[in-house]
Amino acid sequence: MNSRKWGLKLTNQTDKQETDTLSVPVFGYEIIRDVLLTDVLGKETADILYWAGKSIARKFPCATFDDLASFFIEAGWGELTLLKESKNAKVFVLSGPFIDRRFSVQTEPSFTLESGFLAEQLSVQEQTIAESICEVQKRAQKVQVTVKWG
Repeated sequence: MNSRKWGLKLTNQTDKQETDTLSVPVFGYEIIRDVLLTDVLGKETADILYWAGKSIARKFPCATFDDLASFFIEAGWGELTLLKESKNAKVFVLSGPFIDRRFSVQTEPSFTLESGFLAEQLSVQEQTIAESICEVQKRAQKVQVTVKWG
């Protein structure tokens, strides 16, 4: 992770080099996100993760689409593609190995964390309230997130 880009403070160059080469097994990430959080949050998991995504977005602002796409890769959230855009909406697609894995190990994967994150990022970029809707496409193993504002 490019920790300086996302506002994390490191004490020296050695810390940055070590952080840039560290990796976390995806299984550990899945345990926290899909098992522990679901157990702790219960039936409110999807809603809380949506608002948590908005909170994370405020801490990690992304000024451009390239910043958003980079953040998604570094966070292990998948490959973000801008499918289409209009005056008051943007449609994104999440795909790639991270997404494929989530579909293969979960019967009902949730992407509300990512959806909330995108809603808040576009809210800041467009300087208005934005909300998003997440459509899980199981057969294609993709996720479509539509963000609308204004």
